Amino acid sequence: MKRVSAYEIALSALACALATIFLTVGVYSEILLFTGYMMACIALMLPLAKKSVRGYVFAYVATCILSLIFGAARFFDLLPFIVFFGLHPLVNELQLKTKIPTTMACVGKALWFDVAMYLVWRFVFAATTTIPFVDRYIIPVLLIFGSLFFVFYDYVMFRMRTAINAFVSRIKRK
Repeated sequence: MKRVSAYEIALSALACALATIFLTVGVYSEILLFTGYMMACIALMLPLAKKSVRGYVFAYVATCILSLIFGAARFFDLLPFIVFFGLHPLVNELQLKTKIPTTMACVGKALWFDVAMYLVWRFVFAATTTIPFVDRYIIPVLLIFGSLFFVFYDYVMFRMRTAINAFVSRIKRK
C-alpha cells in the first residue's frame, strides 16, 4: 500500500476545510447556495491535483459530515452536493484516468445529473414548484435544460481542474 505523504494529508485537510466553509456559507445565505457548491467542488480538487483519490474521498466524506453538522437543519440544501456536485470532480478524474471517450462520458454524467436533480426535486420540493409547466413536464425539462446546463457546468469544472492543477504544481514543499 502506498504511503500517504504529509503534503497530501495537508492538501486534503485544506480541501475539506475550504469546502466545508463554502458549503456552510452557501447553505445559510441561500442566494449563494450554488456558488457554495461550485467553490466546494473546486476546493475538493486540491488532492486530485496530486492524484490522491484517497485524499479526495476522505476530504469529501469529512466535508459532507461537517457540513451536515454545521447546517443540520438544512439537510435538503446539502443533498445536491452529496449526491452529485461533491462527487463530480472524482468522476471527472476517473474519466480521464480510464480514458473514456468524452462524448460517452458526458452523456453518462448528464444522465446522472438529471437523475440526481429529479430526486432532489422529488424530495426537496415534494414534487411541486410554483411553476405548473415545470411540475407537469419535469422529466423533459430536466432532460433538455438540465443536460444543457450540465454540459456548460462540466466544461467549466474541467477548466477549473486545469487551473487548480497549475496552482498546486507551483506550491513549493519544504
